[in-house]
Amino acid sequence: MDIISLRQSAEASLPQMLDWLRRMVEINSFTTNTEGVNQLGALTAECFAELGFRSESVPSDDPTHGSHLFLSRGPSDKKPIVLVTHLDTVFPPEEEVQNDFRWLPEGNRIYGPGTVDIKGGTTLIWLMLRLLRESSPDLFESTHWMIAANSAEEVIGADFARKTTARCPQGAHAVLVFEGGPHEKDGWHLVTARKGRAEYRITSHGRAAHAGSNHALGINAVVELSRILPAVSALTNPQKNLTLNLASMHGGTVLNRVPHEAVAELEMRAFEPAALAEAGEALESFTQRTAAGAEINVECIGRTQAWPGGRDTDALYRAWEKAATQMGISTVAEQRGGLSDANYLCTLGPTIDGLGPSGGNAHCSERSADGSKLPEYVEKDSFVTKAVLNVLAVNVIAAQQV
Repeated sequence: MDIISLRQSAEASLPQMLDWLRRMVEINSFTTNTEGVNQLGALTAECFAELGFRSESVPSDDPTHGSHLFLSRGPSDKKPIVLVTHLDTVFPPEEEVQNDFRWLPEGNRIYGPGTVDIKGGTTLIWLMLRLLRESSPDLFESTHWMIAANSAEEVIGADFARKTTARCPQGAHAVLVFEGGPHEKDGWHLVTARKGRAEYRITSHGRAAHAGSNHALGINAVVELSRILPAVSALTNPQKNLTLNLASMHGGTVLNRVPHEAVAELEMRAFEPAALAEAGEALESFTQRTAAGAEINVECIGRTQAWPGGRDTDALYRAWEKAATQMGISTVAEQRGGLSDANYLCTLGPTIDGLGPSGGNAHCSERSADGSKLPEYVEKDSFVTKAVLNVLAVNVIAAQQV
């Protein structure tokens, strides 16, 4: 494929793509703003309709969330190439107003809610598909494409994975996730693995008593819980890429009462499922009756499977690596500790993440006068480079199914 022609085509389509992005950013789509999320879903369906995509809006299992969006075109008897994005952001409407956080171009940066996470990724999918339709029309028409947009990715809406899987009964030819892909000095970063997560609650049951007249009769649940927390925190193991974060602790009621209960909550993350399982067993061993008589209980309250990468992901990455070489740029395979829909959808087929544009400060809406705080932004010039890179690589993997 002629890279110069692809770049020229991408540059020509960039103004229209940026107009779609502006319209999307101007819609508040905070996860629980169901009206906004659904409005964005309708606009996204309109955006892709000109490329021949049929839309399906599917209600979330959680009534406080908007509807998931599935867009598809091409022969349904083939395994789809699933292009993954999401509709929600982390910014409530009042926060956007308070911080005057809105669409704001400044040089090469465009600030605004969702510009990089992930409305910029959604519009990059549009730009990539438009280039594929122009440069490889037969391949574009003969490929089964599915765009899957989660309405609640920022809170990891697990039902989205079930609904996506139900629409891929044969699995997927590839799962391509358009979370942001940073551009650093060492190259364009692509994500080839993500940590899994296990969440735990530790509860200490003591004995209440009057703090003044019967202090000795009480068993202080806060104190007893605090005794074990240093050992719990010490389960972090950098050699195994295992992190344990004690995120919250609370207990007791009023100052004149020996607290009868205290609770701590934490999460653990690791790339290897075995490392999480081993740490979970160690954590559960803290279930005990303390010397003072408190009952310590440990329970797992949630899990997210790891996406450890592997041979299939490595093969996908090589397609992008080869495409980068053709363009005279370089790529970097990155393992990320953060979660994405790749954690849930990687079982459908070979998966790669970080295919979206470059930007920064995701999840931040603040701007300080001295410039030490800047809100979320996307780098405008990254769209063309990333679109061409994705087109070259996707052209190769789509052709493998023809």
